[in-house]
Amino acid sequence: MPILKIIFISRTMSAPEESAAVEISLAEEDINGEHSNNDVVTPWNVTTSSAGGVNYERLMVKFGCQALEADLKRSFLRSQDLNAILDKFEAKKPFYLYTGRGASSGSLHLGHLIPFMFTKYFQEAFDVPLIIQMTDDEKFLWKDISLEEAKKMAIENVKDIIAVGFDPAKTFIFIDTDYICPAFYENMLKIGKSTLSSFPQVFNSRIDIPCLIPCAIDQDPYFRMGRDVAKRYKYAKPSTMYSKFLPSLQGVQSKMSSSEPNSCIFMDDKPNQIKNKINKYGFSGGQETVELHRELGGNCDVDISFQFLRFFLDDDDELEQIRQKYSTGEMLTGELKKITIGVVQKLVSEFQERREKVTDETVAEFTKIRKLAFDY
Repeated sequence: MPILKIIFISRTMSAPEESAAVEISLAEEDINGEHSNNDVVTPWNVTTSSAGGVNYERLMVKFGCQALEADLKRSFLRSQDLNAILDKFEAKKPFYLYTGRGASSGSLHLGHLIPFMFTKYFQEAFDVPLIIQMTDDEKFLWKDISLEEAKKMAIENVKDIIAVGFDPAKTFIFIDTDYICPAFYENMLKIGKSTLSSFPQVFNSRIDIPCLIPCAIDQDPYFRMGRDVAKRYKYAKPSTMYSKFLPSLQGVQSKMSSSEPNSCIFMDDKPNQIKNKINKYGFSGGQETVELHRELGGNCDVDISFQFLRFFLDDDDELEQIRQKYSTGEMLTGELKKITIGVVQKLVSEFQERREKVTDETVAEFTKIRKLAFDY
């Protein structure tokens, strides 16, 4: 079933009331009221002590998000005010997409790719403008790097993002230190009153156009704050669409991190590097011996190779066949890893082919301050 159709089906589900407080640490209690595990979810760190990974159901209740149809469970699970955007779409009224990236390395990894792949789908399905913000200033302030290093990584990440396949006539990408400076600190002081007027060339100075933000759930604190501010100034709250985390190669207890090269697959990794990383570091849900695995089967919930397939294997029927074979012991860990290696190698190889075509002129086209292909 097409993703957009699934999203429309999900509209009948209701959401809990939104809390003004931002939850960044979720202590899960068992039936006796004792803490059984602790999920830490912030824009900078995602960890859990649970062998099953992050408890998304409890996280969504804490964040007050709306449930989506089960068919989207592979990668995207919850939203805030998505119905408001779908109402606009059905009424043929304008809205726009926004997402961003704070570059922490010179290349994206697979986990970074997921929200951008979904954003590309939205751009094509809705046919709306897209704004992508590169927060090199944030990385400079938070990390021990020079401003020049932060900006260089941002530019390299812009090239990766363009390689996802966004339409240059409908996409504006900006790097904070380019777009906001030299009046950077003045703008920061005014951020409480910041509106669509920040992009007059895109929206023809209108301030009533709502926004949909596809991103990972750890970015929620930023946009909860934005939703609170929007309400005070009588603007439409930004709507959000949250993705699950792509786990690290070492296990579902943490997400991929650029600061730990062996935890992730980078988009500039060579085929042999991908193969070696998955074979060497990919956590297995299989049993200790072949005999036990044949008897008991593997655990797909913790097996990293299977988790990667949930995100990147398009064929639902094939995914279910793999799940059944691995769970019953018919398929061994080595066989599962071989399938995953092939899927990931193909994805990365196709990405790299597109990336090679992205030139400095292409970046200039996307980042140029200009009117996009929409009339408002």
